[in-house]
Amino acid sequence: MGFDIRQKLAVLADAAKYDASCASSGGQKRDSRGAKGVGSVNGSGICHSYTPDGRCVSLLKILLTNYCMYDCAFCVNRVSSNVWRARFTPAEAAQLTLDFYRRNFIEGLFLSSGIIRSPDYTMEQLVETARLLREDHQFRGYIHLKTIPDADPALIARAGELADRLSCNIELPQEQSLKALAPEKRISTIRRSMASIRSQIDGHAADKSARKRRFATGQSTQMIVGADSADDSAILRTSAVLYGGYRLRRVYYSAFSPIPDASAALPLRAPPLQREHRLYQADWLLRFYGFDVEELTQATDGGMLDLNLDPKTSWALKNRALFPVDVNRAPREMLLRVPGLGVRAADRMIAARRHGALRLDDISRLASSVKKILPFITALDWTPGATLDSDRLMQKLRPEPRQLDLFSCA
Repeated sequence: MGFDIRQKLAVLADAAKYDASCASSGGQKRDSRGAKGVGSVNGSGICHSYTPDGRCVSLLKILLTNYCMYDCAFCVNRVSSNVWRARFTPAEAAQLTLDFYRRNFIEGLFLSSGIIRSPDYTMEQLVETARLLREDHQFRGYIHLKTIPDADPALIARAGELADRLSCNIELPQEQSLKALAPEKRISTIRRSMASIRSQIDGHAADKSARKRRFATGQSTQMIVGADSADDSAILRTSAVLYGGYRLRRVYYSAFSPIPDASAALPLRAPPLQREHRLYQADWLLRFYGFDVEELTQATDGGMLDLNLDPKTSWALKNRALFPVDVNRAPREMLLRVPGLGVRAADRMIAARRHGALRLDDISRLASSVKKILPFITALDWTPGATLDSDRLMQKLRPEPRQLDLFSCA
């Protein structure tokens, strides 16, 4: 049965929802003054993605096709899966992007695909879609392309010339899990592709003659949480290696979702969504708060992050001897370890205390989570007394159930 464009969109947008590795931060601004073009990275708004500065952007998030020759046990689009299949041609995907953009529904495109015919053929189709948008239609909006690790490096390099961001999914944190659940994929191949992308990004930035030619500003990846036996400590260690070795912009964590006709090797239930949330918070601490993996894993119970307390608070309660800290004297790196105190608030305090000693009223104006901060600090007119050692403190700091904010980690 043939599908029309709307039916294809319904199938391929739904199939793309499991890939979390789409972020639109870091896109290069394309100044269209004096030139004809469509789209803008800085425009305002079907997936929503959040940039590090908190801006929400809208992306058309689709697969080119959900046909796939691979049989990854955790993937609903695996070759053995009994799902409806559909496929866009590059021209259809490009036109769909333009149609949504012109209606102000989106600011850009996130495009991935199942593997069809071969990795090279699939990558050629992804690249052709981006080429049509950039060169034939002069599209200046944001494009994020998923790369195929086994594809010809020349194709991946071409993708980098057309896209703002590239991603190469590592899928699972442990090599033995990937061998068992995704037999066609290899960690070594994925990391080699990441290294090649990193090298090209660095080379383009260093080559002054190449700066007039655009290239992707970074790459990201995704790890599935809860599909294998890896605990949070193992996941965070893998993330630290990826950040350190390939300087990824983001590692995305996607809670495993049970799928129809699943392999017996997969768990029957999805992990708690709160686990995904805690991993995002721990990841934020690794990247922006000066924590290292060993410190965060110290705050785990049997390798798992506390679901009831955020990682920073959990760490602070296990290192009580370091608290309270004096907000008028503590260095920035110690202020950043105070539960409830974010990067901006810490920098505001450092700037304000140059003009006089901080009092509790000053802290209230400079920080948003004063109640959470108080047990861990001293100020000119405040000391927490012995409350830090009270068992009631842990209960007091446990938040009330609320809608999760995956990017809140202060």
